[in-house]
This record gives sequence, structure tokens and C-alpha cells, in this order.
Amino acid sequence: MSETTIASSQNDRPLAFTQDEIGWAPWLTPLSEDHLTERHWAGLVDASRAKSPYFMLLARDPEILEARTKTDRDIFYNLAGGLPRAERELSAAAASRKNGCIFCASVHARFASTYSKRRQDIQRLLDESVSVDIDERWNAVIAASVALVRTPAAFDVRDVERLRVSGLDDLGIVDLIYSAAFFSWANRLMLSLGEPTPAAKS
Repeated sequence: MSETTIASSQNDRPLAFTQDEIGWAPWLTPLSEDHLTERHWAGLVDASRAKSPYFMLLARDPEILEARTKTDRDIFYNLAGGLPRAERELSAAAASRKNGCIFCASVHARFASTYSKRRQDIQRLLDESVSVDIDERWNAVIAASVALVRTPAAFDVRDVERLRVSGLDDLGIVDLIYSAAFFSWANRLMLSLGEPTPAAKS
């Protein structure tokens, strides 16, 4: 990536949380597709991720990227039991909103809206932040996610009891912990490696 590209992204970077699609630009140079070896392709797990500058940057360490991607997929796509997909995405969106990661919040807010069909409530989370009052179940999910983001020790028996009263079973609570914890880490990684940009024009 050239210095010109980085400078232009700083001038028009998105500043508001949104459910719209936006872009992301790394501050370091990602790998190019023609430099990928079989080891890199294996690390990507999904070949379509070669189109993402974020994953192509992480592909510089393919073993860690592979572990990261498989963990991500298991948290969000293994729906055999536990928390519904919509609330896993809500947890990730709340973590991203608390951490200030505009890009991650946009992605997971869209997924949360898609799976819950509650776009206005998700937009309120983005607009009003994590203190938003939606309903007791979603409030409990958001509060527990934020406690994990702030510091894991802030999540305690009171959060667990509130989640249980709101209808989450043990598997659902574990799924929430995984979703929030994973994105608390992922936000910090993304925020340290680049910045959000306007959506690419087709």
C-alpha cells in the first residue's frame, strides 16, 4: 500500500457506527495473491478470503490465521445448540461498539439484523451505544458482552444469573462468552493494523 492511499483513507474514513458496508485499509502491506503458497491457502481456509486485505495481511502467519478462522467459524456457525445466531452476532456487535471498532461493528450489526429481523433495535445499539435499553434479554446479552470486553474479571455470577433469568441455558452462556471474547480480541487486532474506509465503489 502506498503512502498516498493511506493518507487519502485518513481524510474520508467513516466516523459513525453504521450497518452499511464499509471498507478497511491496512497500514502494513498485505500479501498479494500471486505470492500465496499452498501453506498460505491452507491458512486462509476459505479461498474467497484472498480478496480481503485484512486476511491477506494475517496470511503472513498462516498457521495462526488458520486457527483464528476455524475458531471464528465454530463460534458463529456451529448452531447445534446454545445461543441463536442472531444473539451471537449481537454479542459481537456489542463488543465491537464498546471497543470502538467501526468496521467490525458494521459487519456484525448487519448479521444481527439479518438473523433477528430487528434492524431498528440493532441501529439503536450503534447510535446509543451499549447503555441502550432494548428488552431484558438483549440488555442482558449486551451487558455481559461489555463486561467481558472491559476486563474478563468484570463478568461474574451476577451476569450469569441475569442471563439465566433471561432464558439462556449453559450452552447459550458459553456461546455468548466465546462471541464477546473472540471479538474483544479481534477488534483490538483490527484497530492496531489499519482503519475503516468508505465502501469501495462498484
